[in-house]
Amino acid sequence: MEESNNSSEKGFLLLGFSDEPQLERILFVIILLFYILNILGNTAIILVSCLAPKLHTPMYFFLSNLSCVDICFTTSVAPQLLVTMNKKEKNMSYGGCVAQLYVAMGLGSSECILLAVMAYDRYAAVCRPLQYTTIMHPQLCASLASVAWLSGLITSLIQCSLTVQLPLCGHRKLDHIFCEVPVLIKLACVNTTFNEIELFVASVIFLIVPVSLILVSYGFITKAVLRIKSAKGRWKALGTCSSHLIVVIIFYGTIIFMYLQPAKSSSKNQGKFVSLFYTIVTPLLNPIIYTLRNKDVKGALRTLLMRNVLVSENI
Repeated sequence: MEESNNSSEKGFLLLGFSDEPQLERILFVIILLFYILNILGNTAIILVSCLAPKLHTPMYFFLSNLSCVDICFTTSVAPQLLVTMNKKEKNMSYGGCVAQLYVAMGLGSSECILLAVMAYDRYAAVCRPLQYTTIMHPQLCASLASVAWLSGLITSLIQCSLTVQLPLCGHRKLDHIFCEVPVLIKLACVNTTFNEIELFVASVIFLIVPVSLILVSYGFITKAVLRIKSAKGRWKALGTCSSHLIVVIIFYGTIIFMYLQPAKSSSKNQGKFVSLFYTIVTPLLNPIIYTLRNKDVKGALRTLLMRNVLVSENI
């Protein structure tokens, strides 16, 4: 019993890339830069979506929710990771690890559902343009966003509660960049078959099912686009979906790789880089992709910046 409680009393050693000091120093600078840009980019998306009347549509309502999730998701990982990388002793308290586990799992799951909701919004916009405002009314949008947030909360409470109950028998070394369910399952000193099956089922619900719904939505969208006679009309229809599709491929590609493989199958650094990508890089790509490929967002940003410049000059 004393050995089992050792991890909760002393916390964990978050090894990360400590065995490669030069790589760790380079990654520290990259992660810090990406985190700052992520906060600025996603905050800009939220502000533009709220302040520009032209962007008061379901698409940008869901996009602002996605940006909010991304800010919180990255913040649950990056600051602690930067602090740990900058210390000689890679200690992390047990309470901090558990809190990070719950928050990151909940927000990651919410993003999975939110991307599927955004695919349905694109389906309604392209395939049902005349009924779009009727279908995607404000009450439905608010309900769908609430489902995304609540589903993440529920799966986090279930999945993480099962994980933290696993006895670790004094094992304190987490060979990863942050506290994540597959990593803690690896650390357990008992048979984890049930937890691995439960994690696989949860991953199917939050990864495979949303991806399937997204593929179905884009199947209908493709059929609708092919029926458009003018090339200009086709490109316009595709332009409303391309940004979302790129984000979906990047996010789901990395997170499926992490969660749908056996818990003890990944190589030493492979899982670290995959987790680093979908927690730090992908949230930054969202505002970049949506801004660079979206004329409405770029136009709204220019308008708001010009307005602020004029106000500053008048002052």
